[in-house]
Amino acid sequence: MPKKKKLFTKFLIWRAKHITERQFIYFLSILVGFTSGIGAVILKNLTHFYQHLLEGNLVRDYHHAFYFVFPLIGLILVYLVIKYVIRHKVSHGIPSTLYAISKRKGVMKRYQIFGSILTAPLTVGFGGSVGLEGPSVATGAAISSNISRLLHMNQSARNLLIGCAAAGALSSIFKAPIAAIIFAIEVFSLDLTIASMVPLLLASISAIITSYFFLGDDVLLPFKIEDSFEISDVPFYIILGLVAGITSMYFTEVYTRVQKFFDKFDSPVKRLLIGGVSIGVIVYFIPPLYGEGFDVINNLVKGHPGNFLDNNVFNLNLDNVWTLIMLLGGLVIFKIFATSITFGAGGVGGIFAPTLFMGSLMGSCVAKILNNIGLLSFKISESNFTLVGMAGLMAGVLHAPLTAIFLIAEVTGGYELFIPLMITSAISYPIAKYVHPHSVYNMQLGRKGELITHDKDHAVLTLMDIDKVIEDNFVIIYPEMTLGDIVHKAVVKSSRNIFPVLNEKDGTLLGIILLDNIRSIMFKQKLYDKVIANEVMIKPPAIIELEKDKMTDIMDKFQTSSAWNLPVLRNGKYVGFITKSKLLTAYRRKLITFTK
Repeated sequence: MPKKKKLFTKFLIWRAKHITERQFIYFLSILVGFTSGIGAVILKNLTHFYQHLLEGNLVRDYHHAFYFVFPLIGLILVYLVIKYVIRHKVSHGIPSTLYAISKRKGVMKRYQIFGSILTAPLTVGFGGSVGLEGPSVATGAAISSNISRLLHMNQSARNLLIGCAAAGALSSIFKAPIAAIIFAIEVFSLDLTIASMVPLLLASISAIITSYFFLGDDVLLPFKIEDSFEISDVPFYIILGLVAGITSMYFTEVYTRVQKFFDKFDSPVKRLLIGGVSIGVIVYFIPPLYGEGFDVINNLVKGHPGNFLDNNVFNLNLDNVWTLIMLLGGLVIFKIFATSITFGAGGVGGIFAPTLFMGSLMGSCVAKILNNIGLLSFKISESNFTLVGMAGLMAGVLHAPLTAIFLIAEVTGGYELFIPLMITSAISYPIAKYVHPHSVYNMQLGRKGELITHDKDHAVLTLMDIDKVIEDNFVIIYPEMTLGDIVHKAVVKSSRNIFPVLNEKDGTLLGIILLDNIRSIMFKQKLYDKVIANEVMIKPPAIIELEKDKMTDIMDKFQTSSAWNLPVLRNGKYVGFITKSKLLTAYRRKLITFTK
């Protein structure tokens, strides 16, 4: 054994003897918070480096024309990096992390550590209309997962530490540690207990300190509330909540349809060219859609929309407020197209920033409309509506209302808008969830029933491995076998009381024979050559199909059929049986592990 490996093994033995599991998780949560913070810093700095290069003296005088070509160049570079450097598909940040928790027991492959770092800055830095939050979470989660595997942590600990990585990434980016913790709990469905809260808190603190150390006190969204909340504003925040819910439905619907459109193309090069040219055209004619868009949000909340709308392609006069409203509304409508096309073309990024972008514009539009329709004798705060609009859209699109409330409260440096944030989020979230039960993060997993949720029973069933509860030590019978063959070749040699009847040529399941079906005739030797299996077999009460049935479906089939054994098919062919006793035993073991 190599010397390094011996030392590492000795460390693991020493750790097991002297440090409890909980203490070690506390230590690892601090480490994970630090690494997540470092990952977020690298992503942000690389992106800004690319942006600085592109906006340098070389292209400054012709920059507007380059809006068309930059996104396409960025997407081509991403494609080349994925194909020749990473050599693996780089999935969207948070959905890929959720998939790892739900279906891979918290295991993320090593290339995912650097996959987003190499591709997301190219996508965003060259003008792709997506954010860096998702890639930051994915990077931190991948580091966390591999550290956990290296140190032989169990599945429950791996999942918790992935949640710590997510909290660390968000805490580092927004300098909002409380919102980051709530985000990990809401989106990753972690249990809110002391066992999870302390590691999340430690990771969040570690990450934000890392961010302050490398980036100083620079805040991504430097807001300061100037207009106080008045009780008379409540009806207008209710209106904002309704609009946010409708906009959230629009966001999710467009995002889903654009992704389905690009999924029709088998060739990644076709997707790249169609998407790259499309996003180039969009950002050429609508430059504010270039990149993440935080500059647009900051200008908007400060009341300076002219800073990003003056040079609009139509040369419209912004002195007319309705012209301004129209342009802001256009940005709301087209931002989700720009974001979805960037993803469809092969770009790597997140939807957190686009959601904030659209939410701020939507809130500003609603405030401007209310202030200029001539029905109010007073002015409502446009800056406050801009802030609260972001929370409303986050609540609806991401299905994370608490994260939305606390994030905006923290980045504004106070809780003066807490009531409006709660009103708007509480209205937007149920409207969006009613139409789209799953957020854009977990839509694909949710539709397959493979998503970890706060429902403990469902979560445990989702985490169970179907293959591990399949038993294949059942004696097979063929339809032409006689009763004598069944008795001597199956019943005598089997400890089971059920036998699958298969087609001898292709292995398909034709039926089953229960010992009870032949008990009355199995000792009548005069029938041994007269009765064949085809005559005594019966149809199984239910069949489990591995391609279609989730663990929750399997449980339902056992409950509705009252069967004790059910046959399992893979691609239409028999592979074995699942017995109720083994299924319940596996469930109990997983439940104990899950709730530790």
